[in-house]
Amino acid sequence: MNLASRSLRRRMSLTPMIDVVFLLLVFFMLAARFGTEGGIALAVPGEAIEQSGPPRLVDVYPTRVTLNGVSLRPDALIETLDGLASGVGEPVILRARGGANVQRVIDVAESLKRGGLDNLALTE
Repeated sequence: MNLASRSLRRRMSLTPMIDVVFLLLVFFMLAARFGTEGGIALAVPGEAIEQSGPPRLVDVYPTRVTLNGVSLRPDALIETLDGLASGVGEPVILRARGGANVQRVIDVAESLKRGGLDNLALTE
């Protein structure tokens, strides 16, 4: 007589794992942003831009902004550019100088856009 107990292998249930995967799927679907992020339309180097009237070259430095070589306060930049514009849609050329990072250039571009200057070009 064999009294040794037979051990039965129990199959692992996949239901809890499926539940966890489903919850993770729902979480990431709800956490993801499906909309487009805001952007700034810029003419990049190599694209032709038409410019008439006085030049509007904005040099962006880490701590200051210059317009055609003249240092300006950030709030006076838009007023001065409005005075130089001979027509609607005249381009403003942005150029990073002196180690200005990309975020600084974007901040200046956004402030110009808020001020109504939409035609921006980026140069080296």
